[in-house]
Amino acid sequence: QVQLVESGGGLVQPGGSLSLSCAASGSIFSINFMGWYRQVPGKQRELVAAITSGGRTKYANSVKGRFTISRDSVQNTLVLQMNSLNPEDTAVYYCNGGVTSAQAMGITFYGTDYWGKGTLVTVSS
Repeated sequence: QVQLVESGGGLVQPGGSLSLSCAASGSIFSINFMGWYRQVPGKQRELVAAITSGGRTKYANSVKGRFTISRDSVQNTLVLQMNSLNPEDTAVYYCNGGVTSAQAMGITFYGTDYWGKGTLVTVSS
């Protein structure tokens, strides 16, 4: 069993930066596909970025060039570095490991889907 806990959210001004972390209890070696997703009230949860255990990445068009996803298998941590933030990036950000992120990468994967409880990012002046 794996548990995912996000941290690093908060209030940031437009143009600023924020780094989100997702700590996994248990080994994330067992999770080949991980990703960050975000959701605003009234809208569906959407992919922000996903990454495979081999380091292949996929980004939503809206964050390309501004956000960077990375994973540290030694520290069991998934990180999302967010730069040049704008108000449209305001959302609750969720960490995922498993099926959803595999599908985001276009990979068929039959396994468990793990989600964190989310961390709120607010971009406002």
